[in-house]
Amino acid sequence: MAEDTPVDGRPGSLALHARYEGDDDPKKCTARRLEREGALTLHRNDRETPYGIVLNPHAEQALSPADRDAANRLVALDCSWETAESAQFSIAGEHRALPFLVAANPVNFGKPFQLTTAEALAGGLAILGERAAAEELLACFSWGQAFIDMNDEPLRRYAACADSAEVVAVQEEYLADPDEES
Repeated sequence: MAEDTPVDGRPGSLALHARYEGDDDPKKCTARRLEREGALTLHRNDRETPYGIVLNPHAEQALSPADRDAANRLVALDCSWETAESAQFSIAGEHRALPFLVAANPVNFGKPFQLTTAEALAGGLAILGERAAAEELLACFSWGQAFIDMNDEPLRRYAACADSAEVVAVQEEYLADPDEES
């Protein structure tokens, strides 16, 4: 697959990239598997990583449909969660944090925000209006459909938002204390 071929091959779809740190178990690495499937391109350093919408858990702004025209690439950070806590990546692009989503992967099943690279990219695609591409991306994982199913409502609600502020407002509903009265 060419470096900027969209995941579903449709013109206008986002091409997928990952800044690959290589510090986690290669057998469980979803980014490496997606690279083998021809769905994304891995980059071993920040300078090689192309400009795009960077899914960064430390970004100050939430990903929203308003970001759709910011770039034709979606870039994920592929590293262990220990590295993600301390890493200071300097990837060029529009850095955005994913809103509340729950992991379906076997390692972090049911944990909010503890997504694999594949789940992060699929969540990003769905929020940016590329739901079919998100589902196609996860089709090679036995738990892929579970991620879509578990996050169906929030993904649809985030994709219907106008901007980051609306996404954050929807996220706050999911994060609210269930004992608090609405």
